[in-house]
Amino acid sequence: MNDHANKDALPEITEKATADAVLLADRAKAASRALGKASTDQKNAVLEAIARRISQSSSEILAANALDLEAGRAQSMKSAMLDRLRLDEQRIQGIVQALDAVKNLSDPVGEVTRSWTRPNGLSVSRVRIPLGVILMIYEARPNVTPDAAALCLKSGNAVILRGGKEALRSNLALGKAIRLGLADAGLPEDAVQLVDTPDRGLMLALLRQEEKIDLCIPRGGESLIRFVAANARVPVLKHYKGVCHVYLHGSADLKKAMAIAVNAKAQRPGVCNAAECLLVDRAAMNLLPPVAMSLVEAGVELRADPEALLQLCRHRVPAVPARPDDFGHEFLDKVIAIKTVGSLDEAMDHIARFGSMHTEAIVAEDKDAAERFAREVVASAVMVNASTRFNDGGELGLGAEIGISTTKLHAFGPMGLEELTAQKFIVRGNGQTRG
Repeated sequence: MNDHANKDALPEITEKATADAVLLADRAKAASRALGKASTDQKNAVLEAIARRISQSSSEILAANALDLEAGRAQSMKSAMLDRLRLDEQRIQGIVQALDAVKNLSDPVGEVTRSWTRPNGLSVSRVRIPLGVILMIYEARPNVTPDAAALCLKSGNAVILRGGKEALRSNLALGKAIRLGLADAGLPEDAVQLVDTPDRGLMLALLRQEEKIDLCIPRGGESLIRFVAANARVPVLKHYKGVCHVYLHGSADLKKAMAIAVNAKAQRPGVCNAAECLLVDRAAMNLLPPVAMSLVEAGVELRADPEALLQLCRHRVPAVPARPDDFGHEFLDKVIAIKTVGSLDEAMDHIARFGSMHTEAIVAEDKDAAERFAREVVASAVMVNASTRFNDGGELGLGAEIGISTTKLHAFGPMGLEELTAQKFIVRGNGQTRG
């Protein structure tokens, strides 16, 4: 159980926790007003300064991360979670590159998305504006800290960042560099605030600041997100889990099927866009043994339904029987369920029942089948002959993402800059009055 979610009891909200939450929210609200007026050049200068500070502080950040990793190992943290927690020089460089990518994106604030003139001469336009104050609650991925800060700053939003206790040292080191970058560029340091305590009472108090916090984005395990959604008074953008499927249609190409299945499951099994189930059409059953063997060679445990298991046993591919609850389960590990289906319709029915509206993929040379799958499957991203791992803000050209929404209000899929804005109407007249 992580530090965010304890089903036994709600944390106590002390007077100090309430006071601290109000102070954080008030500071963020004030900073958001200044940030909302900042020019694109000012915001880009902030991102450059933050990238420079993170590069200069890499030794300090990595030393803090080493302590978090040591504590995680001592608490028998799973390898997938340790991978999420780990920073190294390459990942620090990736953070810097993500900051640069966001800097180079178009500023959405002030964009006129539509304009028209009414018969009475009124000129009406819709213009993007910042949401205001974002509360991020997340677990053992310290790279979320600079990613979220960058996206919020570029879109004119202040952000309060509340990471998990397992990454506290790493997050505080990154937060220090971010705030120094803000100061370097002359914008309020309180535009990015790090919660420096794992006190769950403070987290709950923040979730009750509905008059000052405009949106909460929880990012982590299903228990965290359900806890936040159940206890928040502020709007919450949810992403419960990533139960992603790869469907091998009868027309699938073997080479593509092998590459996609292995990449989707084994490249980073502990992330939300990793595949958790391989759907195999009976018309593609001859592809299953080589595809399955390539997964085994990548270190993946196979849990197959009876029909698939029989085919695998015939070809001496090691597998175990799937349990009923393996379907719809987010393993976040090198484990995949295998399900046999008799048609495209049956595959889509299975996805509708067991999927989580995160990412679904089809491997097919039949264009009509692929297009029908893309049109009818409800997920934040549908992949045709591509790995589920591409459902990511950076990979889709959004720059760093702040999260992936599996709800449809107000965003669906990876959330980039545009998803961190609202739209207001501006109406220009010349003395018109309504009759």
